[in-house]
Amino acid sequence: MKAKFSSVAMTAAIGVSVLSGAAIAQTSSTDPQQFSRIERGRYLATVGDCVSCHTAPGGAPFAGGLALNTPFGTLLSPNITPDMQTGIGAMTDAEFTSTLRDGRGRHGKRLYPGMPYPSYTLLTDDDVAALRAYFATIPSVANDVVVNQLSFPFSLRQDMLVWNLIEFNAGRYKPDSSKSAEWNRGAYLVNGLGHCNTCHTPKSILFGDKSDADFQGAAIEGWFAPNITNSKRLGLGEWSVQEVVDYLKTGTNGRALASGSMAQVVTNSTSKMTDNDLRAMAVYLKSLEPKAEKTVAALENGVAAMKTGAAIYKDNCAACHLDSGEGLPRLFPRLAGSSNVRSEDPTTSIRKIVAGSRAVATEAAPTAPAMPSFGWRLGDQQIADVVTYIRNSWGNAAPAVTAGKVKNVRSSVAN
Repeated sequence: MKAKFSSVAMTAAIGVSVLSGAAIAQTSSTDPQQFSRIERGRYLATVGDCVSCHTAPGGAPFAGGLALNTPFGTLLSPNITPDMQTGIGAMTDAEFTSTLRDGRGRHGKRLYPGMPYPSYTLLTDDDVAALRAYFATIPSVANDVVVNQLSFPFSLRQDMLVWNLIEFNAGRYKPDSSKSAEWNRGAYLVNGLGHCNTCHTPKSILFGDKSDADFQGAAIEGWFAPNITNSKRLGLGEWSVQEVVDYLKTGTNGRALASGSMAQVVTNSTSKMTDNDLRAMAVYLKSLEPKAEKTVAALENGVAAMKTGAAIYKDNCAACHLDSGEGLPRLFPRLAGSSNVRSEDPTTSIRKIVAGSRAVATEAAPTAPAMPSFGWRLGDQQIADVVTYIRNSWGNAAPAVTAGKVKNVRSSVAN
């Protein structure tokens, strides 16, 4: 699979439920294949989290206008309501299909991979038809969006011809006969509509996926989307299949709390998926072999950063996360043995201390714990030291963090 330079984007909470409350209740065990075509399309749009990227803060659902920041400039998500002039109402079925699977929109216009067609190319004919049926039923909104905000020469859509030749592999999902039906369903969801590699796979110089590092974590919009392979130290290796399901369903599992971009994914997408589909995704993710990892030794307690970091932790962090780093399950995340804490890129840990964060609230876990910002009271070196301490205590081991790295994260948060 090749990548795209979109992200789930960090919008304000839009309060939009893609499924009604009754429908959500039905999805816990119902087979999506048994839904009516429109209801199935609604469910598939939920899996794809379409509402998050196609709804601007304060805007109408699916009416577009959300800014997607890329290294080449800004794209605005298009209006995908059935409005005939500014939405997709005038699209033919063939154009709708080509948009999803080939990156060619109305009248064959080449799309930027902010539209994740490199993932959606895997979709079956039936799923595309169901999505088409559903989007024809949503409220029509007139909202003319000028999508392309890129600077020259990236504003030239002809550039995508070259990008597609290098980075795009068109084709439907082909089941692996050596794997179970559950595994294949998970692979289809994760690599297709779920487009998980958008955030979790590092990018090449052309901003395509690094195919030798699928799902091994990537920096994105001031966060670090973690490694979600079965890596024991950096990924999901210590998580059970059920813990992965719980995290996707509720936003927490006793090990971690979903926040940032992932909170939005849980809110608008995975919390509304069927238990069977979530388990299929978990089974697939747990099968992803990690790359060979370097042995990392924990820093000695006598190192200056560790001593300073320990004192800062005691004064600012231990009340919630405890001296043991164990935290309180489903309230204050566990730091001891946390793959997120041990991540190769400490951006997320730094960002949470600098700016604070709020975890997701779901029907199954309605409390949304918040972490206050400490950026106003701790300097760059102090934050570097406490993050270094956290990354090298209670059995954790990870490289030290520099004040320069903290400064960069603080700058990105301010902007």
